[in-house]
Amino acid sequence: MLNVDTVTTAKKEILEPKNNNFTSNISEFIPANYSVLDTTSGDLNLDEIKDYILVLKKNGEDTLSNVNGDPENRPLLILLGEGNNKLKLAKKNENTVYCFDCGGMMGDPFVGITIKNGYFSVEHYGGSSWRWSRIITYKYSKKDSKWFLHKDGGESFHASEPEVTESNIRTTKDFGQVKFEDFDIYKAY
Repeated sequence: MLNVDTVTTAKKEILEPKNNNFTSNISEFIPANYSVLDTTSGDLNLDEIKDYILVLKKNGEDTLSNVNGDPENRPLLILLGEGNNKLKLAKKNENTVYCFDCGGMMGDPFVGITIKNGYFSVEHYGGSSWRWSRIITYKYSKKDSKWFLHKDGGESFHASEPEVTESNIRTTKDFGQVKFEDFDIYKAY
């Protein structure tokens, strides 16, 4: 029988194996007073070893966060798999995931994370009568051994006319080279 610890997240439970045939314990990257909002795995640095993205939330963020003056940050950690079945923290960004109350009447805007071939995207959805989506995509550069902002944007529409959408997607041609750790979702680029 496999020996595992269970880490409960807002969306699922993660079974973390404790033997040397599996990746190390993700919970060592969760600081005090935080819990896991979401996690997903894939090849983030194109080395064919399983990596993880870990999105954290502050315990009690639903009462602490104030979108108008003091949004509670949700750290996003890039954890790289090493050949010895361990994870190491590669990069961290406190401002890639919108706060708990940043979604307006729709509630928490965080939808999830997608990883594919050195790219990863952070997806959001929110609004009220006017609905919006925002997807922030990063791309790994083998040359620089870093992740850079690749695309940022989404769509908006009025709930009474969902088939009439406005699209606003910006790329590196618009904002230049922005490192993952420097990106701030609350600022315009």
